[in-house]
Amino acid sequence: MSKRVPADSRQAVVVYGDDRDSDESTVVLYERKGTAWKLAGTWPAHNGRQGWTTDHRLDDERSPVGAFSLTDAGGSLEDPGSRLPYWYDDNAYAAMTEEGDEHVHDFDYVIAIDYNRLKGVAPFDWNRPQGVEKGGGIWLHLDHGDGTSACVTVPESGMKTLLRTLNPRLHPVVVMGDRDRLSA
Repeated sequence: MSKRVPADSRQAVVVYGDDRDSDESTVVLYERKGTAWKLAGTWPAHNGRQGWTTDHRLDDERSPVGAFSLTDAGGSLEDPGSRLPYWYDDNAYAAMTEEGDEHVHDFDYVIAIDYNRLKGVAPFDWNRPQGVEKGGGIWLHLDHGDGTSACVTVPESGMKTLLRTLNPRLHPVVVMGDRDRLSA
């Protein structure tokens, strides 16, 4: 996995699932101290309902495998102390659900995964540099207990820790996928 992390990155969020078709995963935060990576947090998580893919497509319900920068955050709740640029908008992140649905708080806090998106813009920006068919709008966001369309979900405590810890000066990245492809 460490080969996938750019040399200038000092923070890595590693998301791994046990197999290609699993929607259950683990999120681990590492920080580089000198030449060594130190564990800074770990949380249970979920990823795409259909697992992982190296060729993500719109609506395939699989999370893309790879290493992606983390540059922007936001949410429908006020900034909890994010070090990444934070776009608060209580309407833009509103889930397409009714009050009481388990997904109503999914986007209270989000961190945009820089897969097929422009950096330096709000996570809800819909520009897709590689084309719409390659999907996009893939985020770390609050967990709702099961698989996603392609995002990675994290418990609220983990999201707040990530938002308060990930520092743009340290070039944070997410490395994500199933164990086999990440170790290859």
